[in-house]
Amino acid sequence: MSNAAPPSDTIVAALIVAGGRGTRMGEGKPKLYRPAGGETVLRRTLRTFAAHDGIDLIQAVIHPDHIADYEEAARGLPKLLPPCSGGGERQDSVRLGLRALAVHTPGRVLIHDGARPFASPDLITAAIEALDSHQAALPALPVVDTLRRGHDGRAGETLSREALYRVQTPQAFSFQAILKAHETMAGTSHTDDAAIAQACGIEVALIEGEEDNFKITTAPDIERAERLIKAREQRGMGQVRVGMGYDVHRFGPGESLMLCGVEIVHSHGLIGHSDADVGLHALTDAILGALGDGDIGSHFPPSDPKWRGVGSHLFLAHAARLAAEKGASLNHADITIICERPKVGPHREAMRARIADILAIPLDRVSVKATTTEGLGFTGRAEGIAAQAVATLEFPAS
Repeated sequence: MSNAAPPSDTIVAALIVAGGRGTRMGEGKPKLYRPAGGETVLRRTLRTFAAHDGIDLIQAVIHPDHIADYEEAARGLPKLLPPCSGGGERQDSVRLGLRALAVHTPGRVLIHDGARPFASPDLITAAIEALDSHQAALPALPVVDTLRRGHDGRAGETLSREALYRVQTPQAFSFQAILKAHETMAGTSHTDDAAIAQACGIEVALIEGEEDNFKITTAPDIERAERLIKAREQRGMGQVRVGMGYDVHRFGPGESLMLCGVEIVHSHGLIGHSDADVGLHALTDAILGALGDGDIGSHFPPSDPKWRGVGSHLFLAHAARLAAEKGASLNHADITIICERPKVGPHREAMRARIADILAIPLDRVSVKATTTEGLGFTGRAEGIAAQAVATLEFPAS
């Protein structure tokens, strides 16, 4: 007998189906892990659902060979449960994903293709709200083009397009109803989850789909995605905010110091409540500034002993996680280190790589520079190190 709690209608889960190999994309990485506008396809999909206030949990179903790529795509995003492995067919993957979600007792679930990165927040909301009065709902667009049957490469008879629709995801369901339907129909073959629901007698409501909510399948679809992203940027559909951070730490006893996430052997250490990494502290404050969410001290008070000596990468990852929760994409991080010593140049690339890793962004979005004050001031007297940082975040349109 199961000890799981009864399902709560207030818990809404998203099941992101990402278990295929994407062989129709051709050579190279699978389609879900290819970049589109600076982010992989799957990260865009996950970020959209993670930023939606109506989604409580996200369960991804992936191919076991893609675990490293998935971890990179999912890094820093909230609400994500550990991924589960998919099956031989999409239908099998969804069933396995639903089983993984069952222990969390959601009342509702949205099943979405990981290769559809442009579902809007409004569409997600509409899918959730459709379950107020239905057990199942799917987004669809009416067919407007003329339909013809083909015969050996020649045009055949015209088909009526009346009452025909192009079906999309996310498809929304009462969780227990679709779990039972998938278990009942295991071993059969159906085109989508709505077809499985209908085969078990569940009525499926239609909601209005979106033209931009297309599925990336082939290489030209990546090009279409790039064009869509560029067009949205040109129309100003997102909001760009810039935050600035500044931090100072003085030298003290020690044989090494942390700077931009990299340990550097030096004649002195830096004094601070945490590891005193001025570069990461400044960048953390820059991100928090762009979010309008206080400063590093308000999130990690120096008076709290639990932060004593901890790595500053935790602070930066926290700020990145807050940005992801608001749907923000970190476009660029620029850090300037101000000191006479140690020399930053030999460590610059390691610093950039470490920051990119913490923030889960491409390396070319991170800049680390260094300067001196020509012997002036406390940095000129080699009494400590200062750092300035600027972070540029793009937010989805409200």
